[in-house]
Amino acid sequence: MGFATSLMLSATSCTNGYEDFNQNPYAVTKDEMQRDAYSLSAALLNLEGWVIPTDVNTNQFTECLNGGSYGGYISDSNAGFAGKNFAQYSPENNWARVLFNSIIPKLFIYSNEVSNVTEDVVPLSVAQIIKVAGIHRVTDAYGPIPYSKVGKDGEITAPYDSQEEVYNLMFQQLNEAIERLTENRTNDFSSKADKVFDGKVEKWIKFANSLKLRLAMRISNVAPAKAKQMAEEAVIHEVGVMTDNADNAELTISSTNPFYVIMYEYNGGDSRVGADITTYMNGYNDPRRAAMFTQSTFAEGNGYYGLRTGIAIPDGNTAHAYSNYNVSTNSKLLWMNAAEVAFLRAEGALRGWSMGGTAKEFYEQGIRLSFAQWDVQGADAYLADKTSTPALYTDPAGLNSYTGATSSITIAWDDEATEETNLERIITQKWLANFPLGQEAWSEYRRTGYPKLMPIVVNNSGGIVSTERGARRLPYPQEERTNNLANYTSAVGLLGGPDNMATDVWWAK
Repeated sequence: MGFATSLMLSATSCTNGYEDFNQNPYAVTKDEMQRDAYSLSAALLNLEGWVIPTDVNTNQFTECLNGGSYGGYISDSNAGFAGKNFAQYSPENNWARVLFNSIIPKLFIYSNEVSNVTEDVVPLSVAQIIKVAGIHRVTDAYGPIPYSKVGKDGEITAPYDSQEEVYNLMFQQLNEAIERLTENRTNDFSSKADKVFDGKVEKWIKFANSLKLRLAMRISNVAPAKAKQMAEEAVIHEVGVMTDNADNAELTISSTNPFYVIMYEYNGGDSRVGADITTYMNGYNDPRRAAMFTQSTFAEGNGYYGLRTGIAIPDGNTAHAYSNYNVSTNSKLLWMNAAEVAFLRAEGALRGWSMGGTAKEFYEQGIRLSFAQWDVQGADAYLADKTSTPALYTDPAGLNSYTGATSSITIAWDDEATEETNLERIITQKWLANFPLGQEAWSEYRRTGYPKLMPIVVNNSGGIVSTERGARRLPYPQEERTNNLANYTSAVGLLGGPDNMATDVWWAK
C-alpha cells in the first residue's frame, strides 16, 4: 500500500454506529480555519487522545482494569467488579470489547480528519505514526484485527489481517513516515496541533524510530531476520531513536489526568497499585518508590504495599489502604520513554544485533534514565547492588500473602550470567521503568515470561486460562459474531486457536 493510500484510509470502522462528520455550509471555510491551524489542531489533538486514551472510561478499561492487571502494575479495588473483571480471567463483553470497539474506529476517524484538512506531508506523516502507536496495542491484545481494509470501497464491516500482516503494514507505514519527515526535518508545524512534541519534527522522527524498535523486538522470536533488520535500521538512522528524557513521548492533556480520576475519585478509587511491582521494588530498596507511589495507610506497618491482583477484592476501606499511584490532576500521559529504548537496545545487543553499544552499557543507561525521569538520586548504588532480590509478599491486611519467591533476579549486570538470566534482568528493569504502561508490560510478559508475577488467586475462566501462564489475549467482541460473522470466522482461522483468552497471539507462540 502506497504512502498516500495508507494515509487516506477511510475512517469507516469495522462496526456500525460511529460518528459521522458533516460539513456545516455556514461555518468558516477550510482556508480560513487553516490560517490559524484550527482544523489541524482539532484533528491531530483528537487523534493524540486515543493512543493512551484521555477519555476516562476508555482509559479505565484499557489501562487500569486490563493492562494494569495483566502487566503487574495495577489492581482492582472495587469489590463490585468481582466475577466480571480481567484480573480473574472473566471480563464481561462490555469490558473486553473496549480496546477493539473504541480504539480502532477513533484512530481511523481522526487520522482521516487530518487528511481532510491538510495536504502537508509533515502532519500527515505524524498522524500515520500516531495511528501505528495506537493500533499496535490493539493487535497485541487480540491478534488478527481489521486494519488494511478498514473502510475500503465504503465497506462498513471489514476483513481482518493476520497479525503478521498488521505488523508488516505498521513497519511500512512507519518507514514511509520516517522517510518523509526526515526530508522535512526542519519544517516544524504548529505547536497548537501537537501536545506531545509541540510540533518538533525531529522529536517525531525519534519517536517513530523508537516505536519501530519496540515493534521489532516484539516479533524477535517469530521473525528474527525481519526484527533484526527493523531494529538496526531504527538505531542507525541519521536522526535515530530516543536517547534522553527530553525525547520522551508524553501527552499534555487539557483536562484531568484519567489515572487520577480512576484511582482517587471513582468510588474512592477503583484501582490501586499492584503488589507485583511494589514487591520487586521493596526487595530492591528502590529509591523510585517515593516518587511513583503513595505509602499504604494501614494502622501498622505502613510502607509501599500494593494490592495483589486476581484476588477476592476486599471491602473499600481495606482496599483503599494500599499504596496508590502518585499521580496528579495535571500529570502528563506517558506513551514511551528513553529508558525503554535503552533497554530495547540492551536486549538487541544481547541477541547480537548491532545496537551501537553493549548490552551492559544500554542496561545501565536505561536505569539511569529512569532514575532521572523520576528525579531520583542513587542510581550508582542501585546499579552496584549484586545481592538484593524481589521481596516476598506479605499482605498488610493478612489476606493474600504469597510465600513463594517470584524471582531471584538481582540488579547488577553480570557478564558471566546466562543469556536467559540477563534477559530477565533487562525485562525486569524495563518493566519497572515503564510504569504505568500496562498494555506494554503485558505484551512483554507474554513474549518473554518476564517479569515473573504472582499467580492470581481467583480464576473464573472455567479451566480455560492457565493460572500459571495467565491471560494470553482478549476475546473478540461478541458484536463481531453478529455484525461481521464471515470476517470474524476467517479471523479465528488466522488466530490459529479458539477465540478465548488462552490462545497465544502470533508473536508469543
